[in-house]
Amino acid sequence: MIPVFTKDFGRDYNRLPERIRKQFKKQISHLLLNFRHPSLNIKKMEGLKNVWEARISAGYRFTFRIDGEICTLRRIGKHDILKNP
Repeated sequence: MIPVFTKDFGRDYNRLPERIRKQFKKQISHLLLNFRHPSLNIKKMEGLKNVWEARISAGYRFTFRIDGEICTLRRIGKHDILKNP
């Protein structure tokens, strides 16, 4: 899979604490190698076609969309970031 980052994702990522960035790097590796990796706890987002959320830590998530071999990373942050996907 090939990761693509939206502008919103980049802005969100730059605002994250360093420890969450490190955890995200581990989780994105899992996602790109194995969509069903248990630590990701992936869930389909309600009301959005082909958009998913994955776990970084207990309080942080990221959203993404998969189209063929492209994984578009949309948003990243605390749970409330998911209210504005």
